[in-house]
Amino acid sequence: MCGINGIYFKTRSGQGESIVSWMCDAMAHRGPDAEGIYHSEGIALGHRRLAIIDLSEAGVQPFYSADKRYVMVFNGEIYNYRELRHELAEHHFTTDTDTEVLLALWIKWGIEGVHRLNGMFAFAVYDTQEHALHIVRDRLGIKPLYIYEDDHQLLFSSEIRALLATGKVPREMDRDALGEYIRYQTVYAPRTIIKNVSMLMPGQVLSLTKTEATYFNWWQPLIRPIEDSFDTSSKKVRELLRSAVEYRLVADVPFGAFLSGGIDSSAVVGLMSEVSSGKVNTFNVSFDESEFSEAKYAAAIAKKFNTQHHEIRLTPADFLRELPEALAAIDHPSGDGPNSFVVSKATKEAGITMALSGLGGDELFAGYDIFKRALRLQQSTLITKSPHWLRNIAATALQLTKKGVASQKMQSVLRQPTVDFSSFYPFSREVLSREVVKQMLAQGQYDDSNVQALLQSINANQRHEISRVSIAEMQTYMQNILLRDTDQMSMAVALEVRVPFLDYRLVEYVLGLSDTVKYPHTPKRLLVESCKDLLPDEIVNRPKMGFTLPFAGWMRNELKSWCENRLQHLGQHEAFRGEVIHELWNKFLNKDPEITWSRIWHLVVLADWMEKNEIR
Repeated sequence: MCGINGIYFKTRSGQGESIVSWMCDAMAHRGPDAEGIYHSEGIALGHRRLAIIDLSEAGVQPFYSADKRYVMVFNGEIYNYRELRHELAEHHFTTDTDTEVLLALWIKWGIEGVHRLNGMFAFAVYDTQEHALHIVRDRLGIKPLYIYEDDHQLLFSSEIRALLATGKVPREMDRDALGEYIRYQTVYAPRTIIKNVSMLMPGQVLSLTKTEATYFNWWQPLIRPIEDSFDTSSKKVRELLRSAVEYRLVADVPFGAFLSGGIDSSAVVGLMSEVSSGKVNTFNVSFDESEFSEAKYAAAIAKKFNTQHHEIRLTPADFLRELPEALAAIDHPSGDGPNSFVVSKATKEAGITMALSGLGGDELFAGYDIFKRALRLQQSTLITKSPHWLRNIAATALQLTKKGVASQKMQSVLRQPTVDFSSFYPFSREVLSREVVKQMLAQGQYDDSNVQALLQSINANQRHEISRVSIAEMQTYMQNILLRDTDQMSMAVALEVRVPFLDYRLVEYVLGLSDTVKYPHTPKRLLVESCKDLLPDEIVNRPKMGFTLPFAGWMRNELKSWCENRLQHLGQHEAFRGEVIHELWNKFLNKDPEITWSRIWHLVVLADWMEKNEIR
C-alpha cells in the first residue's frame, strides 16, 4: 500500500522532478518506508512506500523492467500474484514482490492482462521507447486516483492535496460540483470538489501516447443472470468469501480486523480465524453513550473466535483531542471519516500495519432499507401509475401529518413528474433536499446530471432489482464516501485496509443472483445462511446501528462553538447564502426532526477543509 503520482508533458519536453518531489512530500504519510522518483525529458513519476509484501529494498519503487524500457509506480496489493507468477514462468524474477509480477504481466499481455488481477490497485506504467503512459484503476474503486489536465500537461496522484502542492492546480472550488456535495455529503466521481480535478473511474484505464489521450473501461459492474438455487448460492457465497479472506491474509506484517459485532465484520473475523494459523487481532470502538456502543456484540464475537481483542473506549474529551488530526487527514471532504480515523489510529498504535474490514457487505447483500423500499416502489402501481396531481395531494397530506427525514424524502419522490428508479434513488442518499441546496447556493443552481448518468448506465431487469440497487450503492455512496474515507483516514496513519466483500469474483457472482435468492426476508439472509456456523443469533438479530459517533450531543455541547465558528466562515463565502446556513444550524440546535446532525456536519467539514487548503 502506497501513494503514487506523476506528471506527463504533452509536448514531450519539460522537467518534472521537483514537481513530483513536492507531491511525494505532500503524501509522505501514505508511505513512511521509502520514497522514489523517476524522471526523464517529458515525464516524472513518484512513489511513497508502505511495505506490506517483501519488506526488503527490492520492493522500492519506481520499479523497472530488466531492459529499463518500462517504469512502474503502483499503489495497492495483488492478492493472486503467486499464481500469476507461475503463469509468467518465462520471466526471470529477481524479487518476491507483487509489483514485479504486475509489471511482467503488463509487458506480456498489456491491458488484457489486467483482467487476471485479483486485488486493489491504482498503477501507472511508462513505456520509455514509445513515450506512452498508461494509468489503471481497480474494478471497484478501492484505491483512488486523481487527475488534473490542461493544454500542456497531465498530473495524477493518489491524493488531491499532492496535486495542490504542485502550484499548478488552481485552488478553486468546482461550483457545478458544490451543489452535489451539499445534497449528498460528497461529490460523485468522476467529478471532485476541485475545479478541473477529476477521478479516474473504477475499472478504467487512461492511455497517453505521442498523439492522443484515451479513456477505456476495462471492467464494469454488469448483471449477468445466474440461475442457482438459494442452497447452491449460499454454499458458493461461503466458498468465495472464504477464498477472498484467505487471499487478503497474504502479508509480511502484523494484521488484524475491524470488529463492530455486526454481521459483516463478524463473518470476516470468523473466516479469518478459520484460515489463520494464529490469533486474530480485533479492534472495536465503544462509547459511554450506550445507544451508540457495539462493544458487547464485538466482545461476544471476540470470545467465540478467541481473538486478541482491543476495545477502544472513546469519550467526548478523547474525540475532541483527536478531531484536529482527523480533520487534517481529510483529502477530499465528506460527511463521514472521523470514525474511521479513530479506529485506524488505534489499530496502528497497537502495532498492526494491515487490517480487514467488513465494508461492502451491506451493498452486496441488501443490508440497507433502500433495497426493500426500491422493490416496494417498483411493485406499487398506486405510486408509479398515479397522475402527478394526485401524488402532489398525497405529498401535501404527508407533509401535514408526519414530520421527519423519511417523510420529507417520500414527499419529494411523490412530487416527481414521473416515479421510477432513476428519479427515486437519489433521494435515498441525500442529506439535504434539492430545494434547500438551491436556497443555500448564491447562484441558486443545481445540476443532477452526474448522478443520473451513473444510474442510467445500470443494466437491470425485473428479476434483478436488488442488484440494480447494489450497483447504484457501489457507484455512489460506497465508492465516494465509504471507500474514499477509509483510504484517506487509514493511510493518514500508514495503515492498509483490505475489503474481502469487494473481491470481484464474489461481487460478480452475487450481482448475477435473482431477487428471489437475495431478498432479505431476514437481515442479509443469503450471507447469514452462508456463514450460519459463524454467526450467533444475538449477532444476526441485533438492531442495526452502523458505525457512527454520538455527534448530535457533541455538536450541541462540546463542539458547539467550534461548529458555529466554521459555519459562520462558510456563510461568508460568496458561493453561499449565510442566512440559510444559520437557519439550518438553529433548527438543529432546537432539535427539528428534519435537521439531524448528519444534515449539517458535512457543511462544518467543508468549511474547515476549505480553510485548511485555502480553497477559493
